[in-house]
Order: sequence, then structure tokens, then C-alpha cells
Amino acid sequence: MIKKRKTKGAGTAVANPLDQFIIKTILPINVGNVDASFTNSSLLMVIAVAVVTLFLTRSMRERKLVPGRWQSVAELTYQFVGNMVRTNAGSGGKPYFPFIFSLFMFILMGNMLGMIPYSFTFTSHIIVTLAMALMVFIGTTVVAFAKHGVKFFSFFLPHGTPWYIAPVLVPIEILSYFTRPVSLSLRLFANLTAGHTLLKVFTGFVFAMGLAGVIPLAASVALTGLEFLLAFLQAYVFAVLSCIYLHDALHMH
Repeated sequence: MIKKRKTKGAGTAVANPLDQFIIKTILPINVGNVDASFTNSSLLMVIAVAVVTLFLTRSMRERKLVPGRWQSVAELTYQFVGNMVRTNAGSGGKPYFPFIFSLFMFILMGNMLGMIPYSFTFTSHIIVTLAMALMVFIGTTVVAFAKHGVKFFSFFLPHGTPWYIAPVLVPIEILSYFTRPVSLSLRLFANLTAGHTLLKVFTGFVFAMGLAGVIPLAASVALTGLEFLLAFLQAYVFAVLSCIYLHDALHMH
């Protein structure tokens, strides 16, 4: 149920711009004391996975020597992410390409689906972005330990650092390392939430202002284009930072 409030001096009801982020239960599921209900957020995640899977399967099914439009898009996406991994993670990051590709496509599709009117943007919830960030953080840490063993701890004290700086530098490096998932998740969550909220506010003024609504309408159109660009950029930034963390795990600085 969308909550509404009345504007001062007018009888029109304006929807709260934060209502679009409300989690709504579709199928109640309770396992003991744990609420595992299927929600609108869960539904959009399933749709995102299904759309990406359908797109890649359909576009690469025929595998023509002269690719059509869908195959060209799929191949360009593959090359784009491949170059991203190769540039930011090095040649050692090649085995982890499927993970980075899946992560990028999942976030991108989630962001794009959230641009559909009356849809839901699951990447605008901190619990979702934090879960993905923790997955990257734990995964890269495991890779670092598997490759370097206890030498991994030298990551917090770069080679050649004077011993008298170590008591100050090591705590800073440890704090910086463990705040990675926080910064990674907050960046995606904050940008998507702020952008969608601002867009909702401007569109709410279109009808409320009457003829003068053409001004917020123009702003809404511009913001919509900016939001589509932001949807791609945030997926790209998340994937690039994941590649950089993977590079640190493989090469230790």
C-alpha cells in the first residue's frame, strides 16, 4: 500500500518518493523464526538472471560467422568485460572471468530493470549490495591465502617500508582492507537510491505544477537519461573494483 501525503495549499496527493524502495512480500515463507519470504526484490533478481540467461543463450545459439545484431551485442559485452579483467586483474585473472562477467551482467540488468516504471531496483538496497561486496571480499581473500599462504600478511606492510613507520602504517592498511566491502556496497547503493529518489521527486512536480510542470518534465527527461548512464557506470565501477581487488590478491600490490 503506497503511502501518500497532501501538499500544502493543494488537494492533490503526492506519492512519497521513498515508497518505491519498500520491500513487499509476494509469497510468505517462514522457516522457524527466519522470514524467507519471496518478495518483489527476489522476483526482480530472478527476472534479471532469467533475462541475462535468455539474452546470452538466444544471441549465441546460431553462432554465425557474420554475427547478427544480438550476437554482436553479446560478443561486444564479452570482449568489454574480458578487456576489463585483463587490464585490471592481469593475465592471472583470466580464470575468474566467468565470475566478473556474471557479477557485471547481474548488476547491470538489475539497474536497467529498475528504470522500468512501477518496477523495483534491488540494487538500491544496502543488504543486496553488501552481500555482493562481501562475496567479492571473501572470495579475493581466499584466493590470496590460497596463492600466497602466510605471505599474504605482507600485503599490510609493503616491501621497503621503514620499520619505524610499521606501527602506524599496518593498522591503516588493515582498516583500509576491511572497509573495502563497505565502500564497494555503499557506492552502488547510495548512487542508485539517490538517483531514483531525485527522479521521483521531479516527476511528482510535473502534474502538481500545472502548466509550469513543463520545467520539471524537462528535468525528468534529462535525469532519466542520466540514470540510464549511471546504471551502466555503477555496474562497471563495481566490476572494475572487484578486478582491482582480485589483482591485489594475485600479485600482492
